[in-house]
Amino acid sequence: MIRRVTTRVGSCSQLAPAKCIRLATPLQRRTFLSTGLRSRSDNSRASFDTLNVERLARERQDYDRTRLVFLAAGSVAGIIATIYTAFQLKNALEKNPTKLDAGPTYGSSLAARKVIVHDKEGNEVVPTGDSTVTEFPRTLNVPVFEDSSISSAASPQSTSQSEPTTEYTLVGLGVRTVSFLSIRVYVVGYYVATADIAALQSRLVKRVDPIATALVSGEKDELRAALLDPVKSEEIWNTLLEDGVPLRSAFRIVPVRDTDFPHLRDGLVRAIQARASMILPQEQVETPSKGPEFGESVRQFRQLFNRGKVLKRKELLLLRGEGGRLSIVYDDGRSFGRQYLGSVEDERLSRVLWLNYLGGSKVASEPARQSIVNGVIEFVERPVGTVATQVV
Repeated sequence: MIRRVTTRVGSCSQLAPAKCIRLATPLQRRTFLSTGLRSRSDNSRASFDTLNVERLARERQDYDRTRLVFLAAGSVAGIIATIYTAFQLKNALEKNPTKLDAGPTYGSSLAARKVIVHDKEGNEVVPTGDSTVTEFPRTLNVPVFEDSSISSAASPQSTSQSEPTTEYTLVGLGVRTVSFLSIRVYVVGYYVATADIAALQSRLVKRVDPIATALVSGEKDELRAALLDPVKSEEIWNTLLEDGVPLRSAFRIVPVRDTDFPHLRDGLVRAIQARASMILPQEQVETPSKGPEFGESVRQFRQLFNRGKVLKRKELLLLRGEGGRLSIVYDDGRSFGRQYLGSVEDERLSRVLWLNYLGGSKVASEPARQSIVNGVIEFVERPVGTVATQVV
């Protein structure tokens, strides 16, 4: 028989002090977890003991450097993609413009007409739409320069009030821009001698209807389409200019920022060289007595522009006179007025310069060509000889 023995343990106050200390000390018992915890702690301590701070710093620097390279490459790629997308979008909008308002019909008498206003002195001017060169005169009175020698370029001649003048009437104008950013260079206007407008009217009207004296709506649309066509426009203007129609005309160039004569010359010479192939084959089969070689004419033209600066808002005139002679006139705004810089006799040179603005697949200023075509249509919708001095 088993006897249950119950042992009563008294309080600490009832026991000896040594025994109380022994009882107060907790007993450390070994369990199955104690070994795992101890080994894990030992491993963590060992891993910290083997850390290489310099190696970690190098790895961090390599990571930051690689990350910076990827970020820079992404930024450059984003900028290039944005510019390319904007360029493509601009081309798409120009090819197929979408407008909320219906445009005026070509048959309307109010379509695309120039606005005539009066300045403070009461002169008739046409707004250009540019913030720097704000207006062009509706008419120009240009002195008649009789000296056609190239030597005049060394000592420009000034004009006086007593000299006979020729009145020119504005046909159209526009802004010349460069690059896809449309940087403005100058405002250009096309003028025709008022007395020669009737001859231009007659040739254009007869081209559409040989027996008509003015064109009606459908005929005007036909002529407009031909003057805007890349091939037909060049053929029409080349034939007219070669035949001396109009006999006297001018391009008025006014820079919108300070430039110089060599800069303007280089742009005009590039235009001459680009279109020279159109007329040179026709001249090669003719006798050389017709005039100087075309290369010599270009050299003379370049010589006229061996000058200094051309300030903004100052006038440069390219005049095409009788026989196709090209004259250069510059007005720097001083008291002695317009200065005659010289001329080139070769008709072919002025013809290709005029074609650079009037016809072909690529002109110097498309807004100027559109405005010039609108001005020509205003001529042909009236009876021949009735335009006189008014271009509305």
